[in-house]
Amino acid sequence: SNTKGTMKDKANFKVEEDVSALRKAIEGLGTTEKTLVEVLTQRSNAQRQLIAQAYEKATGRKLVADLKGDTHGDFEDVLVALVTPPGAYDSQEVIRAIKGAGTTESTLTEIFASRSNGQIKALSDAYLAGERLQHKLHAWSKDVRVFTPHPTQALYEAGEKKWGTDEAKFIDILCHRSVPQLRQKYKTISKKTLQESIEGEMSGALEDLLVAVVKCVKNVPAYLAERIFKSMKGAGTDESTLTRILVSRSEIDLLDIRAEYKKLFGFTLYSQLEGEVSGSYGEVLKRLCGQDG
Repeated sequence: SNTKGTMKDKANFKVEEDVSALRKAIEGLGTTEKTLVEVLTQRSNAQRQLIAQAYEKATGRKLVADLKGDTHGDFEDVLVALVTPPGAYDSQEVIRAIKGAGTTESTLTEIFASRSNGQIKALSDAYLAGERLQHKLHAWSKDVRVFTPHPTQALYEAGEKKWGTDEAKFIDILCHRSVPQLRQKYKTISKKTLQESIEGEMSGALEDLLVAVVKCVKNVPAYLAERIFKSMKGAGTDESTLTRILVSRSEIDLLDIRAEYKKLFGFTLYSQLEGEVSGSYGEVLKRLCGQDG
């Protein structure tokens, strides 16, 4: 497992003990939120999957369903995220971004730009059981054109030949060619630098995606630190972005994100969370983050 994550496997993990603690917390009078926090934030995702399986075997009910029934709001969202396998969680976030109103493209951009090839494959695989992700993405896109077999070339043309914001191209690129491959190839086609091309000739969703790709080529943790900072800046917190990044990176590179955060903004992520999020939800996020000086 990656040493740059804040969450690791719990030593002396006893699945039966965890299941009975969760059952007591959920089945008793009034949900004991403290227990839910204790159990679900101190285990790795793999261990949480074992807990969810054993919970269903013992009760005949799905843990996710019980958590949804017993908690609400941001606290519910973060607990559900914690017990969902990473690929499935990414795919759910993508679907939610497509269906939802508001900051849909920024979520798609964040996910596709920051995930590795393996993570993008897991995301796609997770959705193949239901409707195909591509079809969902195409439905979101207003203007579906026939996909060209060379998305990098298509991307280059979209910029250089001034297609402007072409949502269908943006979608095809996300669906058919993983962004990490895109990073390698774009430079070899264009004689201009990537940054110049983006700034000069693209707009909208495609421009945002490419800027994010460039940032992620340089430094994924710094890009995500910036996303976290923006989610807490100004009026109202964007909890869904905050939840997604802290949960999805907790076993990958959250230690690096914390370090970049302090470097970029001059204070610790933990101290920022203390000021911005409260209650059981805040408690979960602070546990995921871990004290960082």
